[in-house]
Amino acid sequence: MQYRIGGVVQRLIFWNVGLFAIPMILFSILKLSGVDITAFDWTDAYPGDWFCLSSNPADLLWKPWSLIGYSFLHVGFFHLLFNMLMLYFAGGLFQTFFTQKQLFGLYILSAIFAGLIFIAGYNFIPTLTGVWAGMVGASASVMAILVATAVYSPHYPVRLMLIGTVKMWHIAIVFVVLDLINASVENTGGHIAHLAGALFGFAYIKLLQNGTDLSKVVTVVVDFFASIVTPRKQAPFKKVHRNPLPTQRSTAAKPKDITQKQIDDILDKISKSGYDSLTKEEKDFLFKVGK
Repeated sequence: MQYRIGGVVQRLIFWNVGLFAIPMILFSILKLSGVDITAFDWTDAYPGDWFCLSSNPADLLWKPWSLIGYSFLHVGFFHLLFNMLMLYFAGGLFQTFFTQKQLFGLYILSAIFAGLIFIAGYNFIPTLTGVWAGMVGASASVMAILVATAVYSPHYPVRLMLIGTVKMWHIAIVFVVLDLINASVENTGGHIAHLAGALFGFAYIKLLQNGTDLSKVVTVVVDFFASIVTPRKQAPFKKVHRNPLPTQRSTAAKPKDITQKQIDDILDKISKSGYDSLTKEEKDFLFKVGK
């Protein structure tokens, strides 16, 4: 019920938590049963080669879903917990100014952009060239949402526990600086993806302010597949009452016109000669009309 009535942020959290827990439980059961269907990193507890985004661009040919799928997977519990807390925080602020469809579109598009930058980094940066790496996590998408909110409303006040009230751009700049510092220390590819997500969030708002909403691309694709999965229901049959055609109206009106003319003639006769001057047929006619 919470999934159905909750917003897009809550649904994204459900997806991330579900895709972290369900594969781990399922593959663990299969492993205990002696069935090892995937290459699985049991120490990190996430599906390895099948689902993570590879730095080798050729791997996209046999697992293109990884360009989006990696943003719904996480290495460990604390990785998942931190990203979901940030998604809940940044997503709630983002929806103060924008719609749920825009948030979902930004989440997906920033994941794709950050994934492509991650692959490009390992193929063009000299210190990373020739090194294989895999990436999972929603961090890039969360950074895009956070930075997009800060760019749109940099002075929006936010109260933080133990710190007090700060401005939105203060929070965004701290995370960007931390990624810049850590990019040369550890997890270089991951921090490059984070910065790419931040860049996409910045670009998204600037384009939106100029009248271009990139998230509409995702909305169109989602609506298309939704229409295939759940076809539009036919409207229930309704009985329609139609007015008669001109010829029908004229035909239907004739008996009424004739009756009214007979009444007028009889009334004229009564006014001139009295009721007793009427014939039996005329008296019977008036009696029927009166009933």
